[in-house]
Amino acid sequence: MENDSISMKIINPKAAGIDIGSRSHWVAIGQEDKDVREFGVFNEDLYDLAQWLTENQIRTIAMESTGTYWQNLYAVLMAQGFEVILCNGKFTKNIKGKKTDIKDCQWIQRLHSLGLLSSSFLPDVQTEQLRTYCRHRANLLHMVASTSKKMQKYLRLLNLRLDVVVKDICGLTGLKIIRSICQGETNPRKLAELRHFNCRRSEDEIARALQSNGRQDYLFALKQELETYDHLQLKISQCDIEIEQLLNQIIENDDNKKQHCIDPKSYKRINKNTPKNIDLNLKAYQLLEGIDLLAIEGMSYGTVLALISEVGLEGIKRFPSAKHFASWLRLAPNNKISGGKVLSSKVPKGSNRLKIALRNAANAIGNLKDSTPLRDFFHRVNFRKGRTSAISATARKLAVIIWNMVVNNTQYINPEGYLFLDQKRKLGLTKRIKKQIDKFGLNPEDLGFSIT
Repeated sequence: MENDSISMKIINPKAAGIDIGSRSHWVAIGQEDKDVREFGVFNEDLYDLAQWLTENQIRTIAMESTGTYWQNLYAVLMAQGFEVILCNGKFTKNIKGKKTDIKDCQWIQRLHSLGLLSSSFLPDVQTEQLRTYCRHRANLLHMVASTSKKMQKYLRLLNLRLDVVVKDICGLTGLKIIRSICQGETNPRKLAELRHFNCRRSEDEIARALQSNGRQDYLFALKQELETYDHLQLKISQCDIEIEQLLNQIIENDDNKKQHCIDPKSYKRINKNTPKNIDLNLKAYQLLEGIDLLAIEGMSYGTVLALISEVGLEGIKRFPSAKHFASWLRLAPNNKISGGKVLSSKVPKGSNRLKIALRNAANAIGNLKDSTPLRDFFHRVNFRKGRTSAISATARKLAVIIWNMVVNNTQYINPEGYLFLDQKRKLGLTKRIKKQIDKFGLNPEDLGFSIT
């Protein structure tokens, strides 16, 4: 009986596979033992690896995106002129059996030579730099939140129930009181006098909540956490300066971006975690070459900053369709069909910072009081499938809208009947003025207006 075999066409004949490691990299240029070599992770080792691939006439390379260990090797290989395919580790899983680094790199080489691996998304260099600053800033904000919780803990242990009478202990009123406490002030009345005029609680209520038990150990820990909080805020400010400088550099080097200008949006709420000294309304409008994403209801400055730092203008244009963009964000359901029946239709697991930002924007849309198409869509899905599904569906719709706006260069038009808060106030003021004019029977001449 003849031994039948199925062969597959070689797509990439001069291909290599690299198994990325923390201490060494295993490289395979074939399936024989002599075709596999181990290289170190030092800079000279990376150049030796590139030299060995050049000597063997390798043109294209595939490797896994393992942690951050791949980045230096990727930069060296790209600088040497190789075509590098950076793929997700789940697409390179070997068959069951013994697992070694040698087998892994040979398996990656085999898959790549057969054309079975696809490259992951990588932004351009400027977007990658901006992403580094923004992600570092986000990490600092997480540390600030942790420090704030610790300060609240020690205040509670001191029996200073500032969290009961103040909405945010790191707000204007809360920080003034905490700083005064750390400086040695113990009189509740004097502490209550530090309240901001916007604080809803009276001085008497605040004074009742600030009866300390005098524990010095808790006071010392509170002082330490306040110093940490101030230090982190300084680091965030320095990070904002770097972000602003990079944004200005990108815009100034492109005449097409520099020419765009937009009016400020006074109705957009500025979150306390949003960079204060950066006009993100103008910068985002210029970076996206005249596309105003903030015109979408529910979109915040943080969401727009996440978009331009995680993907960028050139990055989003690399997706051939809005469906591909939503699928990359893991916002599109992964339908599994067999026998003409849909077995499952779940959104794939996994997340990234842009997906989280779009989900937050979708949640904000769901909380809108005025009726808009996006808000009504949210509530329809919420009624049928629950809020979690509504957030995912609305986030996907936002991704589709953003892709069409950026790629097709179309503006988002606010639906008729939807008004922002400042517009509502102006209309309300106009209505009250007209009512007073009608009440007193005034005419334009009485008001000092002349009709020509």
